[in-house]
Amino acid sequence: MKREMEAPIFEKGSRGRSGIDVACDDGPLPLDATLLRDDLEDFPEVSEPEVIRHYVRLSQLNYSVATNFYPLGSCTMKYNPVVNERAAALPGFAGLHPYAPEQSAQGALRLLRDLEHWLCEIGGLDAVSLQPAAGAQGELTGMKVVRAWHQSQGRPRSKVLIPESAHGTNPASATLSGYDSVSVPCDERGLLSAASVRALVDEDVAALMLTNPSTLGLFEEDIEEIAAILHAAGALLYMDGANMNALMGVAKPGHMGADVLQFNLHKTFSTPHGGGGPGAGPVAVRDFLEKFLPRPRIVERAGVLAWDNECPQSIGKVRSFYGNFGILVRAYAYMLACGGDGLAESTRMAVLAANYLKARLEGRYHVAYQRPCMHEVVLTDKLQSRTGVRTLDIAKRLLDHGFHAPTIYFPLVVSGALMIEPTESESLETLDSFIEAMTAIAIEAETDPDKVRDAPHQTLLSRLDETRAARHPLLTWQGVKSRLAT
Repeated sequence: MKREMEAPIFEKGSRGRSGIDVACDDGPLPLDATLLRDDLEDFPEVSEPEVIRHYVRLSQLNYSVATNFYPLGSCTMKYNPVVNERAAALPGFAGLHPYAPEQSAQGALRLLRDLEHWLCEIGGLDAVSLQPAAGAQGELTGMKVVRAWHQSQGRPRSKVLIPESAHGTNPASATLSGYDSVSVPCDERGLLSAASVRALVDEDVAALMLTNPSTLGLFEEDIEEIAAILHAAGALLYMDGANMNALMGVAKPGHMGADVLQFNLHKTFSTPHGGGGPGAGPVAVRDFLEKFLPRPRIVERAGVLAWDNECPQSIGKVRSFYGNFGILVRAYAYMLACGGDGLAESTRMAVLAANYLKARLEGRYHVAYQRPCMHEVVLTDKLQSRTGVRTLDIAKRLLDHGFHAPTIYFPLVVSGALMIEPTESESLETLDSFIEAMTAIAIEAETDPDKVRDAPHQTLLSRLDETRAARHPLLTWQGVKSRLAT
């Protein structure tokens, strides 16, 4: 049954109604005048129960990984275990001031130090900075380290190679680091070939930014040869580790030839992602790059941990304090809970789940690349477009089945892409339900395409004019009322 729209708070209550007794028999209220404001036109006057019920009902309309399957490809929206939240909320962590004396923060410093060691082991690299606050900032940090190293060699170079299947933030990170981006095409397999890299590498190339597995959900089979080509030319291999959910515990980027690697802890290591909170994008490097990592660095002297700011070749700080500490605690708790074997099992289950979806849906949907995928699979609307049904229509119709849509129209190199990542945390029953919904939509696209093109039908709102909403947003209730009146 279609749920009723929740009326705006501005339409609730009545004049003079209040949610709190602010009467004071002893004169004016003891409030700072700066905290008071003049009457606002049409400001809602509601009781406490009205406020509570209104916002609880709104919260129940939210779609989240805590309530439903969230198959966003390239985003790894896995379930976040509550025990990780409990660990991060422990008073000794949550209440610790970032400027607390090092002597009173040894436990927190030990956690950070151990987390660095875990990430070095998982990445197959030698040193880690936990400071970057998100994957994109980790990219920027890694590329600044690359530039600092080249400058120390006497020549910063001018270009960075970026595959056309890369994450969209890669060119931005290269540009902000002072480089020109050079696009490298994928071959008919959807992969980056060693030959295409060799053709573009010259003495001005500082690095290649390679996402592996790529945003096509495919493992870059030529990565070792590509790394050798770069190194022979004095260039570095930066690996975007946003898709480490397909590698952790099974394969190590350092062993493939990567010199720099950024992790997305808020994806791979099961901490809040998307609108759920801040991220963390640690950067791992080979030993010859360690001295360029952001300062301060954690050092241990006579069994005591401390911050070392004496890092003369460091690129400097990239964030206030030492990183998003609460996210780092959550990731550490996840690693301890899984252990090395558990992380490897998570990887295998994520890859198995994606290939299961691929096997069950191919035939109903066109599969972009007919080869085993990693942790995500890319379908297209090629079969459905024969009846005028496009990717956006399929995504909207999924809402009627109770599923959030997968990532659509990305990667850009695939026309009509539907990029699906099931993660390892979803049950077989959930995957089967999603498959049934996708299958039903595929059949409907053949038998009743108008129903798909007009979707959604069961949501609070019908299909929105997203272009108009983006170009002409309504940011006030008065604006909404004016729009509704017309």
